[in-house]
Amino acid sequence: MNFKFHNLLGAPYRGGNVLLSGNTQLISPVGNRISITDLIKSESQTLPCENGKDVHRIAISPNGALLLSIDKDGKSLLINVRQQVVLHRFSFKGPVSALQFSPDGTLIAAAVGKLLQIWRTPGFKAEFSPFQHVRSFASCHDTITCVDWSPDSQWLIVGSKDLSARLFCIHNIEKYSPVVLMGHKDVIHGVYFQVKAHHTSENRVIGAYSVSRDGAVFSWKHHALGNEQDYIALESSNSITVKAQDSRPYAENGTELDERVGYLDLLEVPSTSVFQDNGKRKLEPKITEDSLLSDGQSDLEQVRDKVKRKKIGTRVFRLDGGRWELTNKHFFMQSSKLTSCDYHQGLNMLVAGFAHGIFGIYQMPDFTCIHLLSISKQKLTTSVFNGTGNWIAFGCAKLGQLLVWEWRSESYILKQQGHYFDVNAVDYSPDSQLIATGADDNKLKVWNASSGFCFVTFAEHTNSITAVHFLPSNNALLSASLDGTVRAWDLLRYRNFRTFTTPRPTQFASLATDKSGEVVCAGSLDSFQIYVWSMKTSRLLDVLSGHEGPVHGLIFSPVHEMLASSSWDKTVRIWDVFDGKGGTEVFSHTHDVLTVAYRPDGRQLASTTLDGKIHLWDPIEGELTGTIEGRRDIAGGRLMIDRMTAANSSSGKCFTTICYSADGIYLLAGGNSKYICMYDLSERVLLRRFQITHNRSIDGVLDFLNSKHMTDAGPIDLIDDNDSDAEEGQERTNLGFGLPGTLANAGKPSARTRCIKISPTGRSWVAATTEGVLVYSIDDTILFDPTDLDVDVTPEAIESALESGKSTLALVLALRLNEPKYIRKTIEAVPVSDLPLVASQVPVRHLNRLFESIADIIGNSPYLEFLLIWCQELCRVHGRTIQTQNQKFLPALRALQKAITGIHEDLAGFCNSNNYLLDYFCSAPNAKSFSLETASLGQRALQL
Repeated sequence: MNFKFHNLLGAPYRGGNVLLSGNTQLISPVGNRISITDLIKSESQTLPCENGKDVHRIAISPNGALLLSIDKDGKSLLINVRQQVVLHRFSFKGPVSALQFSPDGTLIAAAVGKLLQIWRTPGFKAEFSPFQHVRSFASCHDTITCVDWSPDSQWLIVGSKDLSARLFCIHNIEKYSPVVLMGHKDVIHGVYFQVKAHHTSENRVIGAYSVSRDGAVFSWKHHALGNEQDYIALESSNSITVKAQDSRPYAENGTELDERVGYLDLLEVPSTSVFQDNGKRKLEPKITEDSLLSDGQSDLEQVRDKVKRKKIGTRVFRLDGGRWELTNKHFFMQSSKLTSCDYHQGLNMLVAGFAHGIFGIYQMPDFTCIHLLSISKQKLTTSVFNGTGNWIAFGCAKLGQLLVWEWRSESYILKQQGHYFDVNAVDYSPDSQLIATGADDNKLKVWNASSGFCFVTFAEHTNSITAVHFLPSNNALLSASLDGTVRAWDLLRYRNFRTFTTPRPTQFASLATDKSGEVVCAGSLDSFQIYVWSMKTSRLLDVLSGHEGPVHGLIFSPVHEMLASSSWDKTVRIWDVFDGKGGTEVFSHTHDVLTVAYRPDGRQLASTTLDGKIHLWDPIEGELTGTIEGRRDIAGGRLMIDRMTAANSSSGKCFTTICYSADGIYLLAGGNSKYICMYDLSERVLLRRFQITHNRSIDGVLDFLNSKHMTDAGPIDLIDDNDSDAEEGQERTNLGFGLPGTLANAGKPSARTRCIKISPTGRSWVAATTEGVLVYSIDDTILFDPTDLDVDVTPEAIESALESGKSTLALVLALRLNEPKYIRKTIEAVPVSDLPLVASQVPVRHLNRLFESIADIIGNSPYLEFLLIWCQELCRVHGRTIQTQNQKFLPALRALQKAITGIHEDLAGFCNSNNYLLDYFCSAPNAKSFSLETASLGQRALQL
């Protein structure tokens, strides 16, 4: 099956800086991936691009086309945001602490340790050396922490851990006077230029702000000289050029242009402003090599004269001239240190976030507090304004929390918080629209599968959640936990309406319900028993005993009322819960059984064992029908503490979770490995392996380790050398505490898959992994996948049948060709009066594909009623066939139900809003009567 990565749920933010692009798009790093949230459409999407390690810094170009993401080691990806592809890869040779595009988008400023590096922005085409180094500044005495560009992209201001801020110019200026702004007593977290509109329609820098970690805000003012010395005319050799990185242009006679013209270095002046002889400023378009060639001038003298006319020069306003003065010192007066800040030049406003979860908005330069609110109990690791300054985005890495605040109306635009510990369980709703997740943070979250948003969180459990399960009604959800309870949740009123307990406290590890949802079963870890409750009365009906180990797998048969359980006692047991006969069948294994799953038709049972095998059983006959040897398939990845290589190590080479596809053709299996395996059950062969992550910040991703990271004291990554000044990300260490008097191991989390579920529609599946909840969906970009190809099955034959009015023939040919474009065209070309006839003549072998096509079309087609009539006629004519072969048509029908349900919900919300609006208009007073009443009241007032 052609599945591809679609989205990442469960972790909207884990550390690093966030961005607001285009005023409505929130860009946030999630591990080694990038997530983009549309705040208007309320949709979240994770890019398929992966960095080598956790993303530490991101920056986006002013036009929103290029995204630069850099991991903790300084390895970067330049991503085309619209196409979602990686354009270039580059290494900055060290951790990058600050990153920003210039306002004109032509340069990139990156702080690597004490150095400030300036790079040209690469283009959209593949090149051997896309990143070109312009220059570096090495005046700082400690690590640079922040950087900001001037509006004209000529100057930069940087702050560092040496408690000072410095000004740099990207050009080589004669008699340059270094500017150092000092006076802070702690590390500087933010430096920003203060600008003011000038009569030349430019924003001129008039000062700067510097913000330190101890909560001090310094206001600096620049006093210019007020004469021509405030400007400097740049020579061509001193200007920094920014031109397209294309191949060298050629003139009409084929000679290289820079060999013919000696003044082309003047074409590299970045500014478009020139000064005439009278000293007045005039904006003219910049001369480029392309513009010279576009005029069609091939004569050397004409080109030289055109260049000489522009040799008047370009002048830059000097910020190193004049005098810088410290005008004001302000203090936030908070009990904790400042952790994040941002400044909006247009509104002249400053936002600051602190370590105890409080943020403040201040109007500068008076330092007037507009808002001071608490949104978390942990430190705010990032704060940023959007372009208009109306919204502010905050991120809390420790809690995985992401907020967007509208400060004018004092309301939330976005409020998302993921699981900040590993996700243990995941499940799809029967209509495939919702995904439920349970994690070690004791929280149960429900996500919208299409938008990727979490819309409800239940936090009543007091210990880790080990299993979640949707009831067939689609409006209720069950969860089992180590706190000894099984809780039922109402998804309409968002409340806990049932709590199932046991006479003695026990810990639950598995959960299952029958197909009616009236019987709830849970398997325990410590008592080795299975408890059975009634959903209606919450009474404990029965306790099934027989296992001699923890019950980790529990599932009801989709067809028969039989319960299958797997345990570490090397057995799988079949129970007759309703007749009260207890265990009716025992399937013995040679190793501990880890999990169990039923095929959707109930005719096959799969179990996995500790030796890496998948056993296939016939539950009716009680016979072993086959075995899949998956030990070598799942093997991969070497842990830091492994003494042997990945090829020779035997640890973790087993499947801990499996799931059948909706049609029962293939099987997905995952475990303590970086791989998820897909098997074909008829041939019992491996079809495909999915690698859940390439993040080297997670242990077990690399097959070969570097020996230089091994010391006499053990792996160097296990040695605690944390710097208190370093930025804190989300803590992803093990939950287990060490022995009394010891500390927990602060090593890397291991790559593993805890749970896998396939959607009832069969078009997507989710996996609860170390990186979060990965969502994979079928790749619809297949260009050609015919099902019954023949010489006569061509697009021309389909067009000819449509022109001659043979709708049935055209539809059958399109289904045989299996081209979505022609299938949609033939479906919509059938007249309404001919629908019963055409539906009755559709072959049964193409009926499933027709249902899938209608499910894909109905979501974005304006012919809603027409397609619903299509569905009605197909179900009326082929209803008996669909009922007898329900397992074959079930995934397509569920996909169709999901599409229709989504449209129904959208229409219901739209109609409800219209009803409220009409009620408001009807309750409003009549304009005519209102004017008459007003006139009469006015006359009475005059009489009095």
